[in-house]
Amino acid sequence: LGMAVSPSTRRLLPLFLGLFQGALLLFFALFVTYDKPSAQAEDVNLVANQLYGIFPLFQDIQVMLVVGLGLLLTFLPQYGFSALTHNFLLLNFSTQWALVLQGLLHHFQHGQVHLDLHNLLTAEFAAVTVLISVGAVLGRTSPCQLLVVAACEVPIYLASEWAITTQLGVLDVGGTITIHVFSCYFGLGMSKALFGAVQQPVHPKETPTPRSDLLSLVGTLVLWVFWPSFVAVLCQPGDAQHRAILNTLLAMSASAVTTVVASSLLESDGKLSPGHLQNGSLAGGVAIGAVADMAVPPVAALALGSLSAVACVLGFRFLTPLLARKLALWDQCGIHNLHGLPGILGAAASAVAILVAPEDTSGSHFSQVPPTGGNASEALWGEGGDHGAGRQALCQVAGLAVAIGASLLTGLLTGAALRLPCLARPPERLCFDDSLYFKIQDQAENSRTGDTVEEGALALRERV
Repeated sequence: LGMAVSPSTRRLLPLFLGLFQGALLLFFALFVTYDKPSAQAEDVNLVANQLYGIFPLFQDIQVMLVVGLGLLLTFLPQYGFSALTHNFLLLNFSTQWALVLQGLLHHFQHGQVHLDLHNLLTAEFAAVTVLISVGAVLGRTSPCQLLVVAACEVPIYLASEWAITTQLGVLDVGGTITIHVFSCYFGLGMSKALFGAVQQPVHPKETPTPRSDLLSLVGTLVLWVFWPSFVAVLCQPGDAQHRAILNTLLAMSASAVTTVVASSLLESDGKLSPGHLQNGSLAGGVAIGAVADMAVPPVAALALGSLSAVACVLGFRFLTPLLARKLALWDQCGIHNLHGLPGILGAAASAVAILVAPEDTSGSHFSQVPPTGGNASEALWGEGGDHGAGRQALCQVAGLAVAIGASLLTGLLTGAALRLPCLARPPERLCFDDSLYFKIQDQAENSRTGDTVEEGALALRERV
């Protein structure tokens, strides 16, 4: 295994990361600063209230991404170290890269980039798209390939998110369209271009074990607990944020129960599939994001959670094998079932919710504030009546189309770039194996038993 990747190729990863971190240090030294503290008591109290309002939710999101999502990816029995470590590395790399790009595009004033917690939060949202997308190619890509994905996807996401929310005025406070749908189809396009038209064979190390499935289910539970914070953190404090939390909890509760029902009914013996539980229980959180802060009735949140869970489970049972057979489409983590199908369902639900919203309460339904600081819905709803509602519903559909089209196209281009030999894609026989990138203690001990007597004595003297 140690000779599968040449030493020069192994040095490519630390070289790339070292140059990136050095360039980032230089950029921060020259351009990045914090806002000056205010001497006025009113402003100090305002800043403190904003910090105490957002930081607990920010911490929840950190736990989701580092612990929950990392553990969710450990269903591959011999790839746990790699899944957790690569997830953690990509989160930090992508967040820093997004901070640079966001700073230059949106926060560059008088030669300085002003950094605050809100900027860091939106940068992490950009990183989330990378973490989701690489799930399509998990286990069959090298760390260098994953970093190239992050370097390409973050600026594409920022451009897509700006076009969808700022230009089209799409309402999507929980990232159903801008994050989940975009990252899903970017990952699928990347997978298709990387692996081509050849259907990938089932790898002997690919089948989960009870232990790896249990660890992945723990990740699901962590994500389930903290998901309302992810949806509600960018809502306007007050009623909108309160609604977002309640709607998310209802949708996720319904999706958890419905997943058990659907998974049991699909199996002839009535037993549950761990993969269905790991993903279907989270589908409601994906779908509810586009309508979370709208004043929809509680039954709508429950219904959306149940429908998204059914779509997710049916996707795993029927759609994923069909796409693999007909299109040779590789989707290791089933991101199409967890993020794509529920995301499309949530986008459609947002258009319906806008069309049926009571006219006299339209102002309270759409309280999301886009990143630019304006309210994109005010101009659309200011016209009043069905015309404003119809226009906003069309914007939701247009935003979905832009997210799918842009992500598929750019994902295909990124996947083509990943085929470069210098990025050290692992050979098929060494995929899904931690020992290709990590020093595993058991492996070292096993290899030592095959040494000659002289080598063993030399190793003993060195240890002494």
